[in-house]
Amino acid sequence: MRLSQAAAMVLGFKTGLFYRNAKSPCINVLLTYDSGCVGNCAYCGLSMKRPGTYTKKSFIRVEWSIYRLDEVTQRISQKIYQVKRICISMITNKRAVKDAMVVAKRLKESQDIPVSLLISPTIVNKKDLINFKECGADRIGIAIDTATPQLFEELRGKGVNGPHEWQRYWDCLSEAVEVFGRGKVGVHLIVGLGEREDEMLKTIQTAHNMGIDTHLFSFFPETDSILASHPQAPAGNYRRIQLARYLINKNMASLIDFSFDNAGRLTSFGLHSEKLDQIIESGKPFMTSGCPDKDGEVACNRPYSDSLPGPDIRNFPFILEIDEVLKIKRELQTY
Repeated sequence: MRLSQAAAMVLGFKTGLFYRNAKSPCINVLLTYDSGCVGNCAYCGLSMKRPGTYTKKSFIRVEWSIYRLDEVTQRISQKIYQVKRICISMITNKRAVKDAMVVAKRLKESQDIPVSLLISPTIVNKKDLINFKECGADRIGIAIDTATPQLFEELRGKGVNGPHEWQRYWDCLSEAVEVFGRGKVGVHLIVGLGEREDEMLKTIQTAHNMGIDTHLFSFFPETDSILASHPQAPAGNYRRIQLARYLINKNMASLIDFSFDNAGRLTSFGLHSEKLDQIIESGKPFMTSGCPDKDGEVACNRPYSDSLPGPDIRNFPFILEIDEVLKIKRELQTY
């Protein structure tokens, strides 16, 4: 299996420092095979169309080195005080369903740590979901990524000769809620793939109505991918989506409360200014959204997965400082 660079550092496989000590309490594991993933998603570092040997390809900007399951299990037991969740990510490979069950069971049996699965609906059915739960997974994540069926088809489906279908992904989300329960399923969405703000928020609201939380990403181009030259979403665009997602997922507001301009850009959140300022100043809407630990705090904080460490952090893996909140207030007003 492959470990994210952050996970490898936490477990001591690699050396290095985390910017502002933003260590990841979630160990992100990626199943890997010499034959790779059959997906051709336009923005993904693991795409079949991206040049290079599969096992050497970066993913979400960084290197994912290969380790044996026994090695990973042993290191987790040694770092048990630092690890709050384990997330096993599948790729679209026919062997991945069975292997995800094996890995989940091994990790759950050896450690009393919550285990999530990030699955590929293209190769997963409802019986598999039941089996995942029986093997110890307590949460399911599904990366739809795109906000509209048109973008999904263009960037993940027929537009790139990919195997994925929009409807199957949503059907699988519904099945996952049936098996794992409301509040135990998350959907990954990427801002900046060509959608309008109102389109993204409609998708977030749809997921929320189904009992699904949104884990939000800002598009960051992978070198040599099809979208390598595609620009990242403007900061103001991303901040407004972050704030609106937080309000929706926390039941503080909904899509019908929001106002948009003719370009689909969010102009009002439907809350009194004092209340909205309190929420913004807490900084919480702009911190990483991901699966929680046993205490309900975000464990999967993905440090710097969609931006470089520094002044343009998109998802904060730590508590914001005053100057960062003031910067975000300015960005929210930038169109």
